[in-house]
Amino acid sequence: MDLKNKNVLLVGLAKTGVSTIKKLNKLGANIIVNDIKPKEKLEGIIEEIDNLDNIEYVLGKHLESIENIDLTIVSPGVPLDLPFIEKIKSEGIKIIGEVELAYKLSKNPTFIGITGTNGKTTTTSLVGEMFKKANKDTYIVGNIGNPVIDTVDLTNENSYLVTELSSFQLESIEDFKPKVSTIINITEDHLNRHHTMENYINAKARVFKNQDKTDFTILNYDDSIVRDLGKNSNGNVLYFSIKEEVKQGAYLDKNNNIVIKVDGKELVLMNKSELSLPGNHNLENAMSAILMAYVLNIHTDVIIDTLRTFKGVEHRLEFVTNKDGIMFVNDSKGTNPDSTIKAITSYEKPIVLIAGGYEKQSDFTEMIKYATKNVKALVLLGQTAEKIETTAKEHGIDNISKVKDMEAAVKKAYEIAESGDVVLLSPACASWDMYPNFEARGLDFKENIYKL
Repeated sequence: MDLKNKNVLLVGLAKTGVSTIKKLNKLGANIIVNDIKPKEKLEGIIEEIDNLDNIEYVLGKHLESIENIDLTIVSPGVPLDLPFIEKIKSEGIKIIGEVELAYKLSKNPTFIGITGTNGKTTTTSLVGEMFKKANKDTYIVGNIGNPVIDTVDLTNENSYLVTELSSFQLESIEDFKPKVSTIINITEDHLNRHHTMENYINAKARVFKNQDKTDFTILNYDDSIVRDLGKNSNGNVLYFSIKEEVKQGAYLDKNNNIVIKVDGKELVLMNKSELSLPGNHNLENAMSAILMAYVLNIHTDVIIDTLRTFKGVEHRLEFVTNKDGIMFVNDSKGTNPDSTIKAITSYEKPIVLIAGGYEKQSDFTEMIKYATKNVKALVLLGQTAEKIETTAKEHGIDNISKVKDMEAAVKKAYEIAESGDVVLLSPACASWDMYPNFEARGLDFKENIYKL
């Protein structure tokens, strides 16, 4: 892909935007950076690329003229149905994202594409660990926080890019073709962006849209939405299930053994009790990871060892500390109701749940139904606090406190909790009403625990 002297428009100056600009600059492109945020809100980011030439900035508004633009690259946070983006499309200008650009520029590494509503980061980290333990040249990239574009000059045909992919990133792919793709699950999320569940499902399914019979598509058989997508894949479809035996893939037998069944071979790998991570959702993550590693010829001893020793991911059911017999758990990455359901069903102890955040038009009814079983109190904050409170009261939960910030939430939860309880931060919402990202929210939670 020759971009020398080409006019490239980058819309959205986020972390991936900075990495993309640096790469485009190396390739000799003329770069126009456009962001609707004003310059004063972007100064920290602009400082990182201040020393580069051939960059024009249009900030605080959209570009007025798109004449002479050869290529547009959109950051994941930019909706593709914005009138400005629709105008670019109507002019026949190619629009891609950072993942697609990296794919086009890469030197033929093996891409592994991982998506789903929940479990993406844990699964991506688990697969990456398996490949590292197998001494493969491994890069853990994508939505997990490491731009794919940063690896272009470091990788070759012997490298593996374990790539976490959000629905936002998948919307802007064109030729991206992973050797192995997986969809772990699909539940309602990001409807403020995708508008309908159908649009959201279609965005997720793009992970396998370019695959063929030389590739593998790994799907969750127990998730009816995901299972039905199998008929749309041109790859070799493998299923994983914790409920029933599958014809091709991995399943849990009646003795709770994980069994791999691929190409007529059947192998009992290990018992689910040996997994280091708790909960059925992590069993699903593990089975997806097992199949991805297995079809790419990672030795089963390495797979087993990783599953026994993997310590999990920060901000995902992360044990923080025990204070006065109360366990504090950071699940700041629980950014939708289904994720929070998975968190609260991972514990049999009474839970004081800290929840609430940015409004994404989510329905909290199902989450609250699960909460009635072992959540003894709710501590709510953020834009959705009242919405969650209303739903909780409709289902008979009355022990509810609304607070203004995380410091007050931690103090209130500690005040309510007793020895043997779990104080669980699992917001069921994005963080953007109060924090730049879920990581900052999780760190704030932990810092306030240590202040107690």
